[in-house]
This record gives sequence, structure tokens and C-alpha cells, in this order.
Amino acid sequence: MKVNGERDLTDSPCIGICSTTNVGDEVCIGCHRTAQEVIMWNSYTDQQRIEINLRLQNQNEKN
Repeated sequence: MKVNGERDLTDSPCIGICSTTNVGDEVCIGCHRTAQEVIMWNSYTDQQRIEINLRLQNQNEKN
């Protein structure tokens, strides 16, 4: 996260409403990552995180 509070594309898209860990959903209703992406997030490279965040942004723009 940047000093001014804006999120970087390497930041987790988590908004604190995780249905993958709490309910067992395959796709989180909060951030829309897959369960695997939520679990593996801390081990991903910056490039992998950017790719996921860009995919999520594109999905949000279509909806």
C-alpha cells in the first residue's frame, strides 16, 4: 500500500469478507479470488499478484 493509502497491484485484494476460509466457497464473495489464490497469496511473486489483481479488475469492469 502506498503512503497515501492507495492500493498497489501487489497488495492483497482482500476486503475482510472471506467466504473461502470461513464457508469453504471455491471463489471468495469478498475479493473474488479462488480458494487456492487466497491460500497461496503470501507465496506469490509480485508479478503473480499483479496478474491476479488485473484479472479481478477486468472481471469487475465487465460486471
